[in-house]
Amino acid sequence: MRQTFLAALLGLATALPAAAQEIPLPVLSRYMTDLGTVETSFTQVNSDGTLSTGKLYIQRPGRMRFEYDPPNNALVIAGGGQLAIYDPVSNEPPEQYPLRQTPLNLILQRTVDFEVSDAVLAHGSDGLTTTVLAHDPERPELGTIELVFSNDPVELRQWVITDEGGTETTVILGALERRDRLSAFLFDIQRTTEDRMR
Repeated sequence: MRQTFLAALLGLATALPAAAQEIPLPVLSRYMTDLGTVETSFTQVNSDGTLSTGKLYIQRPGRMRFEYDPPNNALVIAGGGQLAIYDPVSNEPPEQYPLRQTPLNLILQRTVDFEVSDAVLAHGSDGLTTTVLAHDPERPELGTIELVFSNDPVELRQWVITDEGGTETTVILGALERRDRLSAFLFDIQRTTEDRMR
């Protein structure tokens, strides 16, 4: 009886799918470096629990644009080495920061290399997704970015940015749609600012 029970347990164990291993860091580095030009919808979970939605455009290297849906109507652009945050209720120029001084630079730089010494703080898998927690080892005070990838196929699904004060912002991505090219205007901070201030 005991042998039959053990055999049944063994049979059940072999019938269950094995938990997927985390995707190796070189594979994730290559995926991000080769991501190219994509657009997708996104849902943003803010630190206070409120939600925002919109459209996201990425043109690697160095370019990203968040267009938020009404009633938010905010706009965030990365381009020309800068990150610009536009106030939706003001005609004032945007707040601007050097892109290299934000966690987004880790995924927008020309070559993404998660194997750089001290860049990755954690790397693991829950069997369905692989997570990479990274920061800029030269500027750890800027905070961290946690990237979540689906395992099969490998695709960026979300990220969580934690700033120097511990505030978290989560961006959940829809299906990534690859594009041959996008209008350069989408990432032109100067022209966008001029248009919004008219």
